[in-house]
Amino acid sequence: MKHRTAKEKELADNARLLRAWRAFHREERDAVLAGPHARTLAELFRMFSSIQYVTPAQLVGFIGAIDWNAIDYQTRLTVLHEVNSAITKFREKRGLESIDDPLPGQPDNAFRIIKNLFTSFPPRAGERAEAIGKK
Repeated sequence: MKHRTAKEKELADNARLLRAWRAFHREERDAVLAGPHARTLAELFRMFSSIQYVTPAQLVGFIGAIDWNAIDYQTRLTVLHEVNSAITKFREKRGLESIDDPLPGQPDNAFRIIKNLFTSFPPRAGERAEAIGKK
């Protein structure tokens, strides 16, 4: 029987946690795509999967056209995570920094515009409490 070093145990634990984190987000995404807003959000998630063919203006325009007041807080968080992941992967595949927010005084990039669309209205108190309770 081979004894693992502390570093090997740490790497194994980190790998296990990463798998669990990815599985959690996959389940959240699947729940959103099976939920009451599936039709609209499925099209948005298709845009994420082929983001290399979508201009930032198209993505911002599509997301801006969605009535986010009608969508629950947890679903909004899941969508925001998915758009962040899609943009990050897109940037990394092109050898760019994964996150490149503009400096103060510069125009916002697509992600910051999208994030502002999600936060431009307050979630209802019950939705916020419900989302916190799921953590």
